Amino acid sequence: MGFIQITKKNIENEHICCALGAKQYEKAVNEKKKWLTERMDEGLVFYRLNERAKVFIEYLPAEMAWIPIQATNYMYINCLWVSGKYKNNGLGKQLLDKCKEDAMARGMDGIVHIVGKKNKPYLSEKNFFEYMGFKLVDQIDPYFDLVSLSWNDQAVRPSFKRDRKLSVPQQGVAIYYTAQCPFAVGILEDLKKVAENHGVTFTTHQLTTKEEAQNAPTIWTTFGLFYDGKFITHEMMSANKFEKLITMMLDKDL
Repeated sequence: MGFIQITKKNIENEHICCALGAKQYEKAVNEKKKWLTERMDEGLVFYRLNERAKVFIEYLPAEMAWIPIQATNYMYINCLWVSGKYKNNGLGKQLLDKCKEDAMARGMDGIVHIVGKKNKPYLSEKNFFEYMGFKLVDQIDPYFDLVSLSWNDQAVRPSFKRDRKLSVPQQGVAIYYTAQCPFAVGILEDLKKVAENHGVTFTTHQLTTKEEAQNAPTIWTTFGLFYDGKFITHEMMSANKFEKLITMMLDKDL
C-alpha cells in the first residue's frame, strides 16, 4: 500500500478521506477542499493512503495553524486518522514519520498536537502519541491536552494561549466552527432544527481567518458547542445525540 500527497494540482480529482462516501456532505467536502487549497500556500500538507479509505495525516507550521496555541518553530498536526480495517497495521506510525521527516527537513524543532485527557470522539488517542514519544506539555479544562515531540533540547515549550476567556456571550446554543472538517459544516442544519423544536436559540459562528481561530473561545476550533455561554463539547454529533444533550441541558435549567 502506497501513499499520495494531495496538492493544488490534484485536489479536485482526488478524495480527501473526510466524509468519504457520504453524499449529504458533498458541499461541506468542497468547502474543506477550498480551505485546504488556501492553506497549502502556508505550508499545509495533506498525505493519505492511496486507497479509498480514511487513512491520512494533515499538518502545517504551528504559526499558521487555526488553533489557539503557541509553538514557535513546531509542526502542528491538524488531524491523523486511521480507520476501519487499516488500524493496527503500522500506518499511523508511517504517517507520523512522514510529518517528522518533513518537519526536520524544514529545520523545525518538533511536532505538536492536541489530544484528549481520555479517549473522546474526534480527538486523537493520547496513548498512541505517548507511545510514539510525545510528552505532555500543557493542559486546559475541561479535557484538552497538548503533547509534543521535540528533537531540540533548547526548543521553546509549546503551550495553549490563555489570554482570552473560554466562554461566549450568546445565550442558548452557540456553535463556533471552521471549514476544517466536513462533518462540522454538514451537521449544522440538523442541529438547528433540534434546537428550534425545543424553543432554544441557536447561533453559529464560522471562524474564517487564522487570526480569528487563534483567538477563538474554544480550544479545538473545528467545532465548539456552548450553552448559555459555557463550553459544553467539541464533539460533532448526530441530531439524535444532540436531542439527548439538549434535553439534558434543559432539565438542568428547571
